[in-house]
Amino acid sequence: MKESFFKPYGFIWVTGGFFLISLLGHWVFGWFSFVSEQHAHGATMDVADYAIQMMRDTLENWQSEFLQLIWQVAGLAMLLHVGSPQSKEGDDRVEAKIDAILLAVEKRRGERILKEIDGIYEGRHTDTGLIRQRAMRAERRRAGA
Repeated sequence: MKESFFKPYGFIWVTGGFFLISLLGHWVFGWFSFVSEQHAHGATMDVADYAIQMMRDTLENWQSEFLQLIWQVAGLAMLLHVGSPQSKEGDDRVEAKIDAILLAVEKRRGERILKEIDGIYEGRHTDTGLIRQRAMRAERRRAGA
């Protein structure tokens, strides 16, 4: 059975729907407010004045709220994708566990294998947990020798 086009993007469709409904509501109730103000001042209704006022209000709201939310979501997603230090916290823990397993299984060749891997992939030398772990291993080797 073929998967629906809407299912994989359900969150986007619902969010887009809420966005359009709220934008439409903003403009409709803005029109009622504009008509009320024009009647109170005895002025005629001018659609161009209404459009300018509503575009100004809409962009003002987007600037103060919507754009910063977009930056938070998109910016954090981008930083997670490029591998900022904040996004690698979980990866470092997993790598440390894998290193420990490798050293437990391959006692003689483990250190050499880890150095080869670290030479291929930059950035591990800045991992404080890895540095601490290696220092403790070196200390144990010296104490045991």
